[in-house]
Amino acid sequence: MFPSFEVVPAVDMQDGEVVQLVGGERDTGRRYGDPVAAAERWVDAGAETLHLVDLDGAFEGDRANADALEAVVEATDVDVQFGGGIRTANDARRLLEAGVDRVILGTAAVEDPAIVDAVAGEFPDGVMVSLDASDGEVVVEGWTEATGLDPAEAAARYEAAGAAAVLFTDVDVEGRMDGVRRETVERVVDAVDVPVVASGGVASLADLRALRETGAAAAVVGTALYEGAFTLAEANDV
Repeated sequence: MFPSFEVVPAVDMQDGEVVQLVGGERDTGRRYGDPVAAAERWVDAGAETLHLVDLDGAFEGDRANADALEAVVEATDVDVQFGGGIRTANDARRLLEAGVDRVILGTAAVEDPAIVDAVAGEFPDGVMVSLDASDGEVVVEGWTEATGLDPAEAAARYEAAGAAAVLFTDVDVEGRMDGVRRETVERVVDAVDVPVVASGGVASLADLRALRETGAAAAVVGTALYEGAFTLAEANDV
């Protein structure tokens, strides 16, 4: 998983379309069309991994874009990591058995940490725990509820529980294209030995270099790619 620093295009889905939210707030997103077309576009551009999120599932708890996910898995031959609306170990297992390479557990892992061990015991490389942080603490339920958890401490806890990777999203800069906050990412990277995938705020190639220098294994990029701030080829050459 991520043998060298990798840029992972985001395909966040809401109401059957690709959407990039601003600051994690509903109804702030820019829309970019069909998820399958977007996924194929990024694979054609050289993506080795795709990051798919069912935003309806993240906000409502029920996955509403299952058909799009299935179509992307069938249409592409790259790694797919998927999150949003995964609430039980059985949900996670079904997705992994259906061809998803990594499930992203956020709210479910915070509410029931045992789910990480339950899934990782059967799929050792299959669990990525999502730690979304705002104002210095982990938030859940589609970034609407604060937990009081420190993201670095939480990352270490989930690594011990069997997480194969950590997805760290800096919600305060997500979708704003105002740049990354390197120190915030470094705290999480330094807390664990498993790969950390950083997300939020990337606006330039310099931001990607900064994330690479933190020791992050990869960076999820959405708005900057969709808006043409740089190409995926340029991003993977940082």
